[in-house]
Amino acid sequence: MPLATILWVDDEMESLQSQKLFLETKGYAVKTLTNGFDAIDFLKENPVDLVLLDESMPGITGLETLAKIKEINQQVPVVMITKNETENLMDEAIGSQISDYLIKPVNPNQVLLSLKKILDNRRLVAEKTTHAYQQQFRNLFMALNSNPDYNEWMDIYKKLVYWELEMEKSDSPEMQEVLQSQKQEANTEFCKFVTKNYLKWVNPKSDEAPIMSNTLFRFKVLPHIDKEAPTFFILLDNLRFDQWKAIQPVFAAYFRILEEDTFYSILPTATQYARNAIFAGLMPLDIEKQFPQHWKNDEEEGGKNLEEEYFFAAQLKKLRRDDIRFSYTKVANHQAGNELVNNIHNMLGNDLNIIVYNFVDMLSHARTEMEVLKELASDEISYRSITLSWFEHSPLFQALRRIADKKINLILATDHGSVRVNAPHKVIGDKQTTTNLRYKHGRNLQYEPKEVLAFRDPKEAGLPVPTVNSSYIFAKEDGYLCYPNNYNHYVNYYRNTFQHGGISLEEMIVPVIKMVSK
Repeated sequence: MPLATILWVDDEMESLQSQKLFLETKGYAVKTLTNGFDAIDFLKENPVDLVLLDESMPGITGLETLAKIKEINQQVPVVMITKNETENLMDEAIGSQISDYLIKPVNPNQVLLSLKKILDNRRLVAEKTTHAYQQQFRNLFMALNSNPDYNEWMDIYKKLVYWELEMEKSDSPEMQEVLQSQKQEANTEFCKFVTKNYLKWVNPKSDEAPIMSNTLFRFKVLPHIDKEAPTFFILLDNLRFDQWKAIQPVFAAYFRILEEDTFYSILPTATQYARNAIFAGLMPLDIEKQFPQHWKNDEEEGGKNLEEEYFFAAQLKKLRRDDIRFSYTKVANHQAGNELVNNIHNMLGNDLNIIVYNFVDMLSHARTEMEVLKELASDEISYRSITLSWFEHSPLFQALRRIADKKINLILATDHGSVRVNAPHKVIGDKQTTTNLRYKHGRNLQYEPKEVLAFRDPKEAGLPVPTVNSSYIFAKEDGYLCYPNNYNHYVNYYRNTFQHGGISLEEMIVPVIKMVSK
């Protein structure tokens, strides 16, 4: 069985017989033809893995042959071989989707290297990735067991995401399994770390805390406000760090990425808590105290994130930055997205433009409810892929492209991430208990203590007390909280869905990215 079947088209094929033999000794099957017409007829009837194509042939040129080949089979890789190095010829060949080009006279090793680069690329990359991860595995293991602080945990998570994305190139299920096992171990240790340190972080007197939702604007956005260039702050809801890495290349084509950082979402890692904390610059308990008429608890009727603009104006006033001229836009449907596209140029006169874009959160909720989306986003790889596909075709990307040639600062962040849940935990509570799968609050909650982080006094964690004697519990790692009634139905319905509100690397360590126009 040959490694691959090659079609070599060159009117001087007789002088290239030694090269043909060399490729055959390396395991390739090589079919040779001397003109473009025969090549086109051959390809209509015979599948090949790659075409080596001379640019200068009598009858029909290489470029004309290339166009016909692509009509027959768009996917087949073509390596152009040419005596002519003129720039416009190269531009035309590359624009016609050649996979590589070689300059005559070619030697056998040049041709072999090109074949390996194109045909064996996936296998070689997979082998190299697997080998590199095997070398890094021990380093990650040591980092997990060296009592990491909150900065080191951010580095560990970034490295795990890096290897998760690299492992997509690998065809080694065993190594992917090893990585997943290491990621689970990391989440177990991270939950212990958060359990031990969270109350210390949210204590107002603490000077040893990571940047969290309530301090994000103070430390990561407002210092970059520049009266010379407008700043656009994009909050893309429920965006995990790996999803940012999926859309990063799209941003990089239009913007220069200056800083790729992370921060910690507060608990619960849920929109009405984490996002309000971002815009108010306060923990939820303090928002409720200072703005009682604008804060709604889980069980109250009405939207929980309707006051973000008001909260942000109050934060600016408190920080004595109310000289900043800002706009606030929330996009929750396609029509609002199109309005953003049409209005984006009008925002260039402001110092700061806040754009809250709801999509990823809707995607995760819709995926839970709709079988077709469960199929489309069945795991992390497909969840990233569907996020990328949406972003590339979204009004948000369309709007950003419209201002990419202007002098602007761009900061992309999120409110929290999500985690794929698989381990059901039974919780008993009264009728007032909240329904969220990753956290609950209520009176007289009954649960297995080792399965959750519990705050019996919510105020210690900067959280409101909705009813007397309410306590909060948070699911850890990939757990989800279910009631005993109709237990099996809900366990099966929610297993393998993406949820948020609890404690995991994916939910709590989230991206904040600083970019400028190129």
